[in-house]
This record gives sequence, C-alpha cells and structure tokens, in this order.
Amino acid sequence: MRTQLARGILSCKEAATACGGRLVSEVYGRVFSNVCTDSREVDSRSLFVAIAGERVDGHDFIGSVIEKGCRAVLCERIPDDCTSLDCDFIVVSDSVKAIGEIAAFYRRGTEMKTVAVTGSVGKTTTKEFVSAVLSKKFKNYKTEGNHNSTIGLPMSLFEIPEECESAVLEMGMSGFDEIGHMSRTAKPCIALVTNIGTSHMEMLGSRENICRAKMEILEGLQEGGIVVLNGDEPLLTEYDCGTVRTVLVGINNRDADLRALNIRCEASKTTFDMIASGKVITNVELPVMGDHYVYAALFAFAAGRIAGMTDEEIRAGLLDFKNVGMRQNIYELEGLSVIEDCYNASPESMRSGIDVLSQLAKQKGGRMVAVLGDMLELGERSPELHRSVGSYFASKGGRVLFTFGERASEIAAAAVKGGVTQESVYVNRDKDCPEITGEMLLHGLKAGDVVLFKASRSMALERIIAYLRENSSRLNKG
Repeated sequence: MRTQLARGILSCKEAATACGGRLVSEVYGRVFSNVCTDSREVDSRSLFVAIAGERVDGHDFIGSVIEKGCRAVLCERIPDDCTSLDCDFIVVSDSVKAIGEIAAFYRRGTEMKTVAVTGSVGKTTTKEFVSAVLSKKFKNYKTEGNHNSTIGLPMSLFEIPEECESAVLEMGMSGFDEIGHMSRTAKPCIALVTNIGTSHMEMLGSRENICRAKMEILEGLQEGGIVVLNGDEPLLTEYDCGTVRTVLVGINNRDADLRALNIRCEASKTTFDMIASGKVITNVELPVMGDHYVYAALFAFAAGRIAGMTDEEIRAGLLDFKNVGMRQNIYELEGLSVIEDCYNASPESMRSGIDVLSQLAKQKGGRMVAVLGDMLELGERSPELHRSVGSYFASKGGRVLFTFGERASEIAAAAVKGGVTQESVYVNRDKDCPEITGEMLLHGLKAGDVVLFKASRSMALERIIAYLRENSSRLNKG
C-alpha cells in the first residue's frame, strides 16, 4: 500500500515529533512525499513503514528498501545489518499506532467536515450514501477499497486533497482498541454506527463486546460532535454516550429522530416516507432495491442535515448513490434474474439479501432460489447462525437452495427442516470446486428463476457465477 501526501512534503523530524519517536538521522532536514507499507513500491521520496505482521515482518525488508533509494524508515527496531546505512530511522514502539499519529498531525489545522462510519453490516453502503449526499454541496473525499483499517485509514488521511470540504471515512475492526485508535486519528465531527451484528463473534465473544468495540468511535469525536445510531438496535439505544449529542434513525422505533415508514420496493428502486423532527417528508427515492438500503439512506439524511444541507439537496444526493464492488448487482442472464452479492456475508446481511430475493421473486413471478456459502468469523455460534439463515430462507418462501462450503451445509439442513423439499436442496462442501455447484445450477435452474448469490468474501462465490456464464447455453430452459 502506498499513498502520496496530498499537501506536499513532511520532514522526518516533524514525523518523529508527531509520533514521539526517536530519530536516528544521517542527514538533517530529510523529507518524504509518499508513505509506503509495501517494500516493492518504495522510491527515493518514500517513508517506508515497517510493520510486523502475522506472516510477514516488514523489518526484514528494510535493507532492500534502502538499496532501492528509500532514505526514511519508520520502524520498531533497526536491523543490525542496517545501522550503518544512509537512512533516517524513526524508531517507535508500535509502527501502526505511530503512522496514525503522524497522519493526525498531518491533517491538523484543516477545516473539514469529517464523518466516520462503522458498524457490523452496511458500513460501505452507508459510506457511499453519505458521500453521494455530501457531494451535492461539498468537495468530498471518501475512503476507497480496503482503507478502513488501522493501517489503511491513516493512508486515506494523507491523500485527502487540501481543497476538500468534507470526508467520509469507513472504519472496520476485528477486535478492541482498533476503532478507538482510528477515531483518535481521524477526529470526526459526525460518527455513524450502522448496527451491531454477529461478525467478529469469534474474536470478541458476544454482541455486547462487539457494541463496546464499535462505540470506541466516540473516543476521537470532536468537541460538540454528534453520534448517529441505529435506533432499532437496543444495544445502541441503551449505550451510555455521556454528554455526546445522539441522533437516532430507524424504521421500528417510534422515538427515532428520523424514522422511515411506508417502504415500497420495486425491481430498480426503493421509496419511503420519513418523519423527521415532527415533519413528514414523502416519497424519498433510492435507486436500489431493499429495506436495508433505507437504513443507510437515513444515516445519510441525518449526516446531511447535521452538515447544514437542505432536504432537497439530500434527496438529490441519495439518487446519485451507486453500489461498489460486488454488492447487490441485479441483472438478467439467459432467462434468469440474478442478484449478485458476493462481497461479504454475515447472518444479518444474509437475511437482508433473502428479503430482496423474496421481493424480487414476487415481482417477477419466479421461483425463489439462493446460492449461499460459508460465513466466517462467527466463532462457537457458527453452526447455530448458519442454521438460522436456512430457517429464514425457508420461512420467506425459498424454493430451491444451493450451498457452497462446509459451514453452509448447516444452512441446507435447516432449510429442509423448515420445509424446503430435500430434492430441491443441493450441497457442495468443497469450496475448492466451484464447478460442482456450477453443474448443479445448470441442471437445477429453469427460466424465470430469481437467484441470489451470497457468501463471505474469501469463498469467492463469483467463480460459480463465472462458470454459469461460460456454460449458460446448457441451462435448463424448461
């Protein structure tokens, strides 16, 4: 990962001061203009950040980056064979923490509306909705790709153009202290927490602990900042936010500050009405289908209002929303209606996907079919949570089910128990053989079916879709 400093150069001395590091310097006044965590991408203007990872230790590559001309290194130790080399070393106790502190120093003094987004499900979708809204009034920046980690977020801060008036920063995590570190680095004026799910249960053990980890987002909130919470999640509504002003958004909570009602879904859009501050706003339109998008739109509406935008500006921004990556892409394929949603999966997002599948199948008049794969990082509750998805699929009227992966076989078993006929359930436990599921689909599908594809990212479910495309002429047309 490499990023260019948007506001020009930074000196090694300034960086060392910002993170409290010890500067071992050969040449006074050395500067850098990009920050790099990948030894293959360094040049003579780089600050190479040596990170000790689980599989690779960046400190092992310090010698090679100096050979390539790099003259500034942030590290936790100087290798013995590098002590006499021509380089400025900034020595710290924790490289990841230090790069965050340097990024915070670099952004200091900039007047910019910063929105931080976290939550178990829907972070990226909410980020995209908020960005679409704020872009209607401000020169806006948003985090891209995987820049939502303790390493990626500082890289985002370095690259924000100086002329930007707002920024929307996504924050993911796998354990305690990560969101807090990112929040202290970014210092947001608005914080959004989309929900509390079951992802990361393996690491954190309970939804209560996941809530605590997500609410670390308050730690860096600017004085006078506002936190927007999902008002339909009791763990969030009951959380003690101290003196921080709280705004609630929701669908079911009648006490929410922004509440959606009369939700109407069509094949290409969702429309809803909203009660906000005692005012009824009718026919808010989104260019995508699904109730779960309404939550993201409510967060975006709240952020826009806090940022001083008019309701009409916000409504126009919502219409500019576009999905990114492999999230809910709906299209036709050889007589099938396909919902491609292969980016990631949790029990919560699986249920949302099944809801969209159910709605679209009713509109199209086709069978409700799903290809569902393993969900990861669920810990001891993994079997139970996979079974809950199978039960939900059956309860929503699912007709045909294909499962992919060892864990997903629990989805199949629960679907059969819930009423899906055994002969309509196809199981492939081998995630390394997507063509097996591909062949099952070629023989098990028929024209008019509406098919959802969803699994955790590491399952690479798109391989099955690719196989289906390549062999679509062999689809059962009956």
